[in-house]
Amino acid sequence: MSSQPKPRVAIGPRSVAFAEAAVEAGGGQLVGLGDHPDALVWVSPRHLPELSRVVAETPTLRWVQLPLAGVERHFAAGVFDTSRVWTCAKGSYAQPVAEHAMALALGGLRRLHERVVAKTWGEPAGTTLYGADVAILGGGGIAQELLRLLEPYGVHSTVVRRSPEPLSKATRTVGQGSLIEAVTSATVVFVALALTDDTRSIVDADVLRAIGPGGWLVNVARGAHVDTAALVSALQDGAIAGAALDVTDPEPLPDGHPLWNAPNCIITPHTADTQEMVEPLLATRIASNVARFAAGETLEGLVDPDIGY
Repeated sequence: MSSQPKPRVAIGPRSVAFAEAAVEAGGGQLVGLGDHPDALVWVSPRHLPELSRVVAETPTLRWVQLPLAGVERHFAAGVFDTSRVWTCAKGSYAQPVAEHAMALALGGLRRLHERVVAKTWGEPAGTTLYGADVAILGGGGIAQELLRLLEPYGVHSTVVRRSPEPLSKATRTVGQGSLIEAVTSATVVFVALALTDDTRSIVDADVLRAIGPGGWLVNVARGAHVDTAALVSALQDGAIAGAALDVTDPEPLPDGHPLWNAPNCIITPHTADTQEMVEPLLATRIASNVARFAAGETLEGLVDPDIGY
């Protein structure tokens, strides 16, 4: 009995060693972009016009794998269509991103941003995470990993997601219509959801007021989830205790922006998942999906072209 032919997989816009190894580990056959591939692994987060051109000129393509977890730029650029399967890396980078979110939260609560630049003993200050109320915006891989990391702290966790199906390890799960109630007086509010038209500026002045002067905002998703002007005002007025941001709007955050001067704001330059962290995790996703594609199984990280994530 003859075995199934290996899926013909191209890598674009340029081939890279880690992706080649992943395709072969998944049982795929590496081919060029012009060699009628069955599948395309696109390893660049940019080059969207080139991606659109390659897809349009390759009618044999049945599946496209993208390198990012968030694909809002692809959606806005009109890259997606419904004639083939699209997958992204959502869920692949959950561990390092959740780890970074925890570091930001604990650093803020323990006032480490003040102590690393201190030149005098200062006054004792800090807030514990143990037994605290925590809200997580989003119900995907990052949220699930955050809940696992938060479990030893005995927090009371509320997950806010598009639909309120229960999420494992969450104390409760609510829909976005309950956002204000969910964040009211939370010690930490984590932002870890996909960026869509419905979630753009989801953290606005009303949400920041609801968080209150004892709460920290931690954003490891996209800068556009937060109304930046409202956040600046909330930090300056003491409406919230502080913000810890791995992403900003605009990004990169320009020198001299008011957020840089806010003493209760921690900013990291979108480093929750560095290239060194991403490559092995993306390679795992590629290899798994190539094997699933070859076997006719459901792929991981499926993108809905109609909603953009």
